[in-house]
Amino acid sequence: MAKLDTTVIDQYIDDLMNKSTAEIPVWNIEKARAGTKSGWDYIDGCMIMALLELYETSKDKKFLKFADYYEDFRIDENGKIDGYEKEEWNIDNINGGKNLFTLYELTKKEKYRKALENLYDQVVKQPRTKEGNFWHKKIYPNQVWLDGLYMGQPFYMEYEATFNNSKNIEDIYHQFFNVEKLMKDSVTGLYYHGYDSEKKMFWADKKTGLSRNFWLRSLGWLSMAMLDTLNKAPDKGSEHWNHLKQMFTDLQFSMLKFQDASGMWYQVPNRPGEGKNYLETSGTAIFAYSLLKGFRTQILDAPELQGAGVKAFRGICDKYLTTDDGKLGLGGICLVAGLGPEKSPRRDGSFEYYMSEPIVQDDAKGVGPFILAYNEFNLIAS
Repeated sequence: MAKLDTTVIDQYIDDLMNKSTAEIPVWNIEKARAGTKSGWDYIDGCMIMALLELYETSKDKKFLKFADYYEDFRIDENGKIDGYEKEEWNIDNINGGKNLFTLYELTKKEKYRKALENLYDQVVKQPRTKEGNFWHKKIYPNQVWLDGLYMGQPFYMEYEATFNNSKNIEDIYHQFFNVEKLMKDSVTGLYYHGYDSEKKMFWADKKTGLSRNFWLRSLGWLSMAMLDTLNKAPDKGSEHWNHLKQMFTDLQFSMLKFQDASGMWYQVPNRPGEGKNYLETSGTAIFAYSLLKGFRTQILDAPELQGAGVKAFRGICDKYLTTDDGKLGLGGICLVAGLGPEKSPRRDGSFEYYMSEPIVQDDAKGVGPFILAYNEFNLIAS
């Protein structure tokens, strides 16, 4: 296998930082298309997390400096976060808070600790389904999306372990176990994108409450949710920890059955080559990261899983990492996908719907996971 020239990727990461400000980051394609400035959202949280993981492994202060600048800009001395509205009960808004644990530890800025407390207050008060899982958002009542497990649970676990004497970690585990019980397909081993506890939404099956398809990036979010929660948990080796570890491992092996020869996965992974289905970057990058870091942190112990992670990362580079007039770009990224609400009947969870969303370049939902996977790839290469 040919050696990968990583210098171009290093330059690409530098360019993303150099061309971004706290108000207008070049990686937030959704905001750019809407003509608005960046605020507080999970998209930027993904990117800053990737930079902080680069700092952790490289100790290059440029990554920490940018991450601190970016978050310091929107958090005041009382921990108030500009652009954050708790009453939206949007679990996506918790994601960016994960970076504040690292920044508080490294900078000792009290504003970060206070912001963590504000976000944790949302976690404590977040509305729940009758099964006990967090609602995805106020505008999506009684719904669990796989995306939300990633946005909320690793933050919840780290806060409990760091500041709350682990009082509520059983709640965290049970929210995962509910998803396994309610949303896992027994045939493929994959998980459906969404679940409506009330079984009323137009996209939900009236008997199961489940959406109709498996979406690659949402499967990836679930995978990272389990991996990051396992690595943050203070009770490694406990019965619940081992159960979650098995869930994580089982999902990786299930995904291997659908990995394309290129190393990548399709937007709807169990329907390769069908219709407009395409090899998608963000979900593939998330699984590359999950497989590589899962093996490095000894949660996964099968060498073939690490090999699949390397293959996935290289597959992205081969297919979607391109140079145009000397500028590097990362393509093949699904801009967004969701379920409903009622005023958006197009978002019905059908195969055709997942094919209809824009495919973009250089959006943080793909770039962030790509950098996370790149960091893990470099640790093997070195």
